[in-house]
Amino acid sequence: MKTILVTGGAGFIGSNFIRYISDRHPEYNIINVDALTYAGNLENLRDIENNANYTFIRTDIRDRKKIEKIFETFAIDNVVNFAAESHVDRSITEPEIFLTTNIIGTQILLDVAKKYWNIDPGDKFSRAYKKGVKFLQISTDEVYGSLGPTGFFVETTSLMPNSPYSASKASADMIARAYYKTFGMPINITRCSNNYGPYQFPEKLIPLIINNCLKDKDLPVYGDGMQIRDWLHVYDHCSAIDAVLHRGLIGEVYNIGGNNEKSNLYIVKYIIASLGKSEKLIKHIKDRPGHDRRYAIDNTKITTQIGWKPRFTFEQGMDETIKWYMDNIKWIDNIVSEKYAKYYEKMYSNNYLQ
Repeated sequence: MKTILVTGGAGFIGSNFIRYISDRHPEYNIINVDALTYAGNLENLRDIENNANYTFIRTDIRDRKKIEKIFETFAIDNVVNFAAESHVDRSITEPEIFLTTNIIGTQILLDVAKKYWNIDPGDKFSRAYKKGVKFLQISTDEVYGSLGPTGFFVETTSLMPNSPYSASKASADMIARAYYKTFGMPINITRCSNNYGPYQFPEKLIPLIINNCLKDKDLPVYGDGMQIRDWLHVYDHCSAIDAVLHRGLIGEVYNIGGNNEKSNLYIVKYIIASLGKSEKLIKHIKDRPGHDRRYAIDNTKITTQIGWKPRFTFEQGMDETIKWYMDNIKWIDNIVSEKYAKYYEKMYSNNYLQ
């Protein structure tokens, strides 16, 4: 029986991935490690928390002793590393936590995995590892920087991150690559476009706009709202990770995109129309520093090399997502705490464009 360590498994994408793997690979043991910071929510996994093949452990990936204890206790075969501080706005105001979690935390995970997977860990030249082990680093298309009006990110595009968040993720990617090149570690790196779907923390664009629409609150839009992103449903992302975990060629990077380029303003107006609200709720606010203008992913490599392709159309995915949030208002209300309300006020008030 294979044992998978999922870090950051109480977050948005991590919890959806755990549910996905639990459904499709019931023979796997799943170890969920999460520090339960503001975006970690065990309510996301309430429906599987008593499954015999699922274990939750609260710890920080920067705690080497605890990570080693997990490897000793559970004989980990695969690591899927979602654990990261991930919101660009927060990285602008609190960059240090992004650097320590996203860079040092990833290095600790890689180092511990190397120690327990290498057949001869005492030999610094040994590049032989146990059969079937793999470290999967979950990254983002934001490491590539910003595109002009045309073109796409490919796996060989130079990394040019423009925010403390994306810089920390690019650094983690480089560390993972270095462990492959220097130590022969069996790794893959995936870089996804913007995810959306159920259980996403409401500071992100889509759940934020849905929640505010439902409560007839102002809808904050950075600048002119014409920043373009390639939108990927979280279930499609999970299926892509599953494909890379099982069929990805060791050492390779795979871009994961949904083939859905939309502007932020288009997204906001789509939600408004779906909920029958007024566009007068839109409030343009000052653009954030270093805001990338356009991302777009070429996912040819993953579709041709390992046979993955996205299943959701944009309209299908958005309609199902909007319905999920409408059906789960209590979930949103439970996690929008007083602390989040203060953060929201800090980020979005008093900076409306005239």
